Amino acid sequence: MKSGSNLEKILCAGHFAVTAELGPPKSVSAEVVYKKAETLKGYADAVNITDCQTAIVRMSSIAAGSMLASRGIEPIIQMTCRDRNRIAIQSDLLGASALGVKNLLCLTGDHQKFGNHPQSKNVFDLDSIQLIKMVKDMRDEKKFQCGEEIKVEPHFFIGAAENPFSEPFEFRVLRLAKKVKAGIDFVQTQVVYNVEKFSKWMEMVRELGLHEKVFILAGVAPLKSAGMAKYMKNNVPGMDVPDKIVERMTVAGKEKAKEEGVNICIDIIDQVKEIKGVAGVHIMAIEWEEIVPEIVEKAGLLPRP
Repeated sequence: MKSGSNLEKILCAGHFAVTAELGPPKSVSAEVVYKKAETLKGYADAVNITDCQTAIVRMSSIAAGSMLASRGIEPIIQMTCRDRNRIAIQSDLLGASALGVKNLLCLTGDHQKFGNHPQSKNVFDLDSIQLIKMVKDMRDEKKFQCGEEIKVEPHFFIGAAENPFSEPFEFRVLRLAKKVKAGIDFVQTQVVYNVEKFSKWMEMVRELGLHEKVFILAGVAPLKSAGMAKYMKNNVPGMDVPDKIVERMTVAGKEKAKEEGVNICIDIIDQVKEIKGVAGVHIMAIEWEEIVPEIVEKAGLLPRP
């Protein structure tokens, strides 16, 4: 791994990493990107730039990532398979690397029916595992997916997402193993609210020795309300929100809900830090980026390396 990525250096040095997430605007407003970026600067080792999350049209992740890099903030660009075939993906990756982007998160992508253009045609020429292998071959073998040589290859620190909570639970670790074999360097998990179940997943990860082959960043996210907790529990596939979390948010009431949501997030960070094989946390506070500094500070994750 020679990506030149700051995130890679921090993880390889054994430091507990912190990444955050930034959702680009549904406009051409550079000011929105810069404002969110400045909020996160110094509190995250690298920042994910989402790629039209939930299939809603937003500013390009590569463009927004380049804007972050210009402000001294290391981006992790997300790349989904939903909207591009392998030609377009490889083209965009060459461009991203040429712009100085060093981190990449490979995703299959949400189906377009969930977004604001449900009538659009999806692509899904590749899935996330095939995308990972293609990027690794571009980096390490200096070859395009067709086998043609790349004279000046891209150097990405390759990441993927994984959900420890989807069913069948016993097979989730095998899916991670496939991604490790395909070539990932780090993984960011679905949001952890059920720490007990996450711990069981990590136990299976250790049994396969995957924690020694890939850096695992546990996903965490602050809740804003009891309603949000209930909605995520009952309506979001692959999300596991225990009753005790919903109860804590309900007892807090409307006035103190956000405060309690932050407290829960910090409690979970404290717990996952103690799980062997967890190399960091990925804080997902989309459209609430301003809360990340408080979470990082109160969780004792400052100063950053």
